[in-house]
This record gives sequence, C-alpha cells and structure tokens, in this order.
Amino acid sequence: MKDWKYWLAEQRGTLLAFVTFIVMFAIYVSNHPAGFTANVVQTAANKGVLLAFVAMAQALVVITAGIDLSVGMIFILTNCLASWIVVGTPLETALGIVGVLLAGLACGAANGLIVIYGRLQPIVTTIATGAIYFGIALLLRPFPGGGVNEDLADFLTGKIWGVIPVSLIVLLVVILVVWVPFSRSVMGRTAYATGSSEAAAYMSAMPIRRAKFLTYTLAGLLAGIGGLFLTFFTYTGEAALASGNAYTLFSIAAVVLGGVSLYGGTGSAIGAVFGALTFRAIGDLLFVFDLDPLWQPLFQGVVLLIAVSLGAFGLLRVRNKLDWFA
Repeated sequence: MKDWKYWLAEQRGTLLAFVTFIVMFAIYVSNHPAGFTANVVQTAANKGVLLAFVAMAQALVVITAGIDLSVGMIFILTNCLASWIVVGTPLETALGIVGVLLAGLACGAANGLIVIYGRLQPIVTTIATGAIYFGIALLLRPFPGGGVNEDLADFLTGKIWGVIPVSLIVLLVVILVVWVPFSRSVMGRTAYATGSSEAAAYMSAMPIRRAKFLTYTLAGLLAGIGGLFLTFFTYTGEAALASGNAYTLFSIAAVVLGGVSLYGGTGSAIGAVFGALTFRAIGDLLFVFDLDPLWQPLFQGVVLLIAVSLGAFGLLRVRNKLDWFA
C-alpha cells in the first residue's frame, strides 16, 4: 500500500497531464468538422511531437533545478542544418541525420560545460548560447530554403496501416531509448537528487557534475531530434527567431503542465510530453471553435502565464523526493 501511495504521489503530475490531454483532445475531435479520423489524428500528432521533443529536452534540465533557454534555438539550428545535409542517397541521408543529431549533442554539451565548469547561472548561459546557435542558423539559412529526403519525410510524417501516425511511434521509441534508461540509471537518480537538494546529493557523494552534464547533453539531442522532424514536416529550413523563442517558452509551459516542478527534483519527461500535447490541443481548440487566429498568441500567452505561475507557486509540485526518506 505504501509503495502504491508513493508511486501515485510521484506520478500525480504525469497522470493529471494525461487526463487533461485526453479531455482536451476529446473536445477537439468531437467538434472538428471531419470528426475522429486518422487524418485528424495524424495532423494533431505531427504538430504535437515537435513541441513534445523540445519539452522533453527542457524537462531533463528542469529536473536538476536548472533551465535551458537555448532549446528553441538548438531546434532551429538543427532544422537549418538538416535542410542542407539530410538529402541525397539513403547513405547520404543517414549520414546527414547522424550529423544533425551530433550537432544537437554538441550544443547541449557546450551548455553543460559552461554551466558546470564556468559556474554560470543556467538562465544566463543558455540565453547567451541560444543567441550563438541562432547566429549559426542564420549563417546556414539567411533565407528559407533547402530540402530533405522526401521519401523519408513522407514516411515519417505519414501513417502505418493507414491509422497509426509514424511520428508518435518515433516519439515512443525516443522515450524508450533516451528517457527510460536515463531515469533508471545512476545519473538519472543523481539528477533528481540534485534538483531536490544539491547539498544533500553532494554530501551523499553523488556524481552531480556528470549528471548535470548528461542532462544538458541529452537536452541538446532531444531538441535536435525536434529540429530534424521540423525539416521532415516542412521540407525546408528557416532561421526563424520568433519560432525559436516560441518553442522555448512553450516548452516551459509544457513541462509545468506535465507536472515537472520548476523547483526541480520532481516530474518526468513523459509528463512533459503529455503537457506538450495538451498545450497543442488547447491551441487547436481555437481552430475548431472558429476563433480569430489573431487571438491565438494572446490565448497561448495566457496559458503560458497560468502554467508558469502554477509551477512557481508549487501547485503542481509533489513532495521533495528526499522527504520520503526523512
């Protein structure tokens, strides 16, 4: 019984995000002119996974009580890079994908090194590195353009058996390959402990620096995967400052909606995924209820403000993980 209560309290934010997403998506599809169809689900999934990848990246850093304001710019940078190198033969395309993912890893690793060994605040560091990453993106794509392997793009943005969106399958694979092993590893437990109480983690001789470095590095990788998928969805690259800033801000809203505490130490990347899908579903409701598109930024801003306020006041926060052992 105690284990069940512990699990329920630990996963409360994720479960709440899941239920909220189901409710919002049900309202969306029930009011959509086409109804609940495979094409409607595919479109919603393709839009949702972009923010989901960036939200997962943000969640990893927030769990350590940090924040990464460069994830949106890594997202844009890898989109621009992919529009140059994810083209040609299958081998060239595969090598291009590897190059994009390595670029995301490198950006995340640079953030981690500066935060850890430069001893700078994450918010200051990632604002600065984000500006650098956007500058590189602008050099790569001063104007929208480029291309991508269209066969691969069509497959990854399509459906399997005419029903299941491939993008959701890729998202699930990334969760299983990246998040699940990390959360169950020594580094994952150290990340949670660091977010809960860095002093206590230090006194317990936990590898705090390595854990932080890994979270920033994986955050860069996940943001890079998001940028790669943006290229598959748009067939082009664009150094869009507004888009990068929007994805950064929306990722913060998504992690809070997903039950990840801005204080660190609680939540999960899975909750952040459902938070991202919920945030997108809320935006889609404006479409089905035929509201003026000019209202969308205002509405999203209100949702962002509410989400961050809830996180700041700890309304979605579960007890500090270390409290369970007190």
